[in-house]
Amino acid sequence: MQQYFSPEPLAVGREYQFTKEQEHHACDVVRLHDDTIRLVYQGDAFFAKCTMENGKVRCIVTEADPRVNELPFDVTLCMALIRREKFELVLQKAAELGATRIVPFVSSRCVVSSKAEREKKQNERYAQILEEASRQCKRNRIPEILKPVAFEQLGEYREACSLACYENAFGSARSISSCFAGDRSASIVIGPEGGFSPQEMDWLKNTGFTEITLGSRILRAETAAIYALSILAERGIQ
Repeated sequence: MQQYFSPEPLAVGREYQFTKEQEHHACDVVRLHDDTIRLVYQGDAFFAKCTMENGKVRCIVTEADPRVNELPFDVTLCMALIRREKFELVLQKAAELGATRIVPFVSSRCVVSSKAEREKKQNERYAQILEEASRQCKRNRIPEILKPVAFEQLGEYREACSLACYENAFGSARSISSCFAGDRSASIVIGPEGGFSPQEMDWLKNTGFTEITLGSRILRAETAAIYALSILAERGIQ
């Protein structure tokens, strides 16, 4: 079943008009014909019946869908800027795993920086990735992505459970599962390819983040983000 996010309110019995991009996808990519689709507006989902009329798809909203395919708690992923293709992978998987928002940041060992002249095009690309991933996995909401912030601003994104992954913490720090116990929200910080400096880790701990370990193996930044979000997502289905 295909899903689309509606830019306007939905109601049973009303006709839904595809956007230009959605119409192209429906007609030329997946070729909808006498199919039921899922439409979502600001978290509320509906089913709609699609029929082909004069070469165009006509959709009538038929009933509400009470399912909410979201985690029962908010998850903020604070993700250091890493190489473009890796960062885009993280965005895709963060959407699939239920992240509420993504906060990109720059720390001392980042090999990538945020450039103002590319910001508009980059933001459009990020938004497209998040929308497509959320649509594919039938989420009720698209994760929010913020503009990149400085490392020292991460304190603004603490939640009820605030965690910071550190590659040198194995044997001396707790795991995600032992720290997160049904909290109403969680924030998790993932460093860049070069990890955090000891001074940055001390700052995070003094700011209210709990140092955690992801095991004895040193994971790539994108792997660490996916692994950490997977553990939180599992807690959401228990």
